[in-house]
Amino acid sequence: MRKILKKTATAIGAAALSVVTLTGFYSRSLPDVFYFAEGSPLSVNSIFPVTAREPDTQKERQALENLRLDLTRLSAKTLMLFDTFPIKNVMTGEISRPTLAASGQPFGIKLMTDGVMVVGLEDIDSSCPASDCGIRVGDVITEIDGKTVTTNQRISEIISSSGGKPCSVSFSRSGKERTATLTPVYSGGTYKAGMWVRDSSAGIGTLTFYDPETGAFGGLGHPICDADTHEPMPVSHGVIGQVKITGCAKSEHGEPGQLIGEFTSSEPAGTITANSDDGVFGMIDTFPAEGELLPLGFKQEAVIGEAEILATVSGTTPERYSVVIESIDLSPDAAHDMVIRVTDERLLRQAGGIVQGMSGSPIIQNGMLIGAVTHVFVDDPTGGYAIFADDMYFNVTPHLSVTNNSASATETLP
Repeated sequence: MRKILKKTATAIGAAALSVVTLTGFYSRSLPDVFYFAEGSPLSVNSIFPVTAREPDTQKERQALENLRLDLTRLSAKTLMLFDTFPIKNVMTGEISRPTLAASGQPFGIKLMTDGVMVVGLEDIDSSCPASDCGIRVGDVITEIDGKTVTTNQRISEIISSSGGKPCSVSFSRSGKERTATLTPVYSGGTYKAGMWVRDSSAGIGTLTFYDPETGAFGGLGHPICDADTHEPMPVSHGVIGQVKITGCAKSEHGEPGQLIGEFTSSEPAGTITANSDDGVFGMIDTFPAEGELLPLGFKQEAVIGEAEILATVSGTTPERYSVVIESIDLSPDAAHDMVIRVTDERLLRQAGGIVQGMSGSPIIQNGMLIGAVTHVFVDDPTGGYAIFADDMYFNVTPHLSVTNNSASATETLP
């Protein structure tokens, strides 16, 4: 009897340890915020069943206090393992599942910076005035001597006409405003600050989706970064335009390829209102060819297995290509949401896998828009990273009311 009791106690202890281990793992690996479709229970696609129930009042208050989120849209729930063991408190939003036009079409992008970004520093006669006063690569200059600067030319005009007198410079670094006193030096017939600056950026990417009712769009799935500093471009305003893909340089081991395209019109097709970690967002004025209307898939509905991407490697018409989602990371601090691999022989033959310019290509799984391609693996271009589509979608909403009349009125595309 003692042996039986001992074995039973050991088994119970092992089971309890397994439950503690599992709940701890899920607590770390699951996000703190979930959105789910109206009328459907919140559940997570995982090896072991994870569901949600209403928390008790004390836990709810603690969850709300800890997360400090928008209480008008979200409510607290407790995630449960096997419908029995509490994992953690999360915030949830029950919404009517959006229907979006999954695009996959190429689009042109032109961004004007909010200020002028410093992309390089240079010594002038053995010293660099910009560096000496504390300015660094990646800083965004907004004013010099109280004068707003938005272009490279404007900075050059102010510095060259300074007569060598100290100038007050206002700039931002990592979101914090700073000031410095810069003293230009005379060289080559004019006064100089010893810095290279950039006021705009242009390129080609892939449109992920747009809302047929509002015209709101999301694309790329990652921020547009400066080529020199690798920092996200601070957006003052921007425009998008229609593009035709004229060629595709194939990706090879150690050398990612790229889509080659041309703008089909100098007229903007829409405006950009945000350049964030989750992509570029804005409003379309001229709708592209009709996209595939698909329901939005929430991150917890993504599964490891077969999927498809919509991509354009020639002309303007996207095609579906087969891929596999190899891994999914729902954790709040995940560096990348998904890893995908191209399995379609046509795309492997045409492009070698994923190429630059394909960022933003929609990922479709189980009839839903579940994500977007973001990066290619340099050492293995058949694979790459992807972002959840719902993270992109919830970036669109705050910018729907943003307008920028000057952008659509004055900017033309290259």
